[in-house]
Amino acid sequence: MKSEPIDRVISNFQQSLDVIRDAMETVTGSIVDASQIMTHALYRDRKILCCGNGGSAADSQHFSAELLNRFETERPGLAAVTLTTDSSVLTSIANDYDFNDVFAKQVLALGQPQDVLFVITTSGNSGNILSAVRAAHARKMHCVALNGRDGGELTTLLDKDDVNILVPGPTTARIQEVHGIVIHCLCDLIDHQLLGQL
Repeated sequence: MKSEPIDRVISNFQQSLDVIRDAMETVTGSIVDASQIMTHALYRDRKILCCGNGGSAADSQHFSAELLNRFETERPGLAAVTLTTDSSVLTSIANDYDFNDVFAKQVLALGQPQDVLFVITTSGNSGNILSAVRAAHARKMHCVALNGRDGGELTTLLDKDDVNILVPGPTTARIQEVHGIVIHCLCDLIDHQLLGQL
């Protein structure tokens, strides 16, 4: 009985390792493609708008912070804006319109052609994420999705110029763990491509 908590911890680590190993085989090409779209935009003085819900909101803030400040190499800040942090904007849109509009209205106001919308979701079915992608396409933006499970409805909205990084983990926790690695891979590739080290 005393070993049950230890066994659960070990099981969590093992599940995470399994999902990471499987993802490494399936998402590396998509990560490279996404980094190239993002780097291309940043090189041309465009910006990346980021959003997600819950833990994915935190991940979008993590990503934008690594770009705006620095990742592992000293460089000027890069234009990345998270759409999840302004409580007045979020609550006014949700109150006056609908919660599904909280990101889309920001994308329509802030997004410009050739900007990138980076959406993070573990299911691909969040209404406000789907609305944000529709808004980005209306603004002629590229979309990068950091997605999970079977990709959900989001996979039907992405077009041929978008990238879907799909992590088919069994649970939200396992998917989010891989999402963190993917975010660091994107930051690393963007820095290396912009600084001419690849």
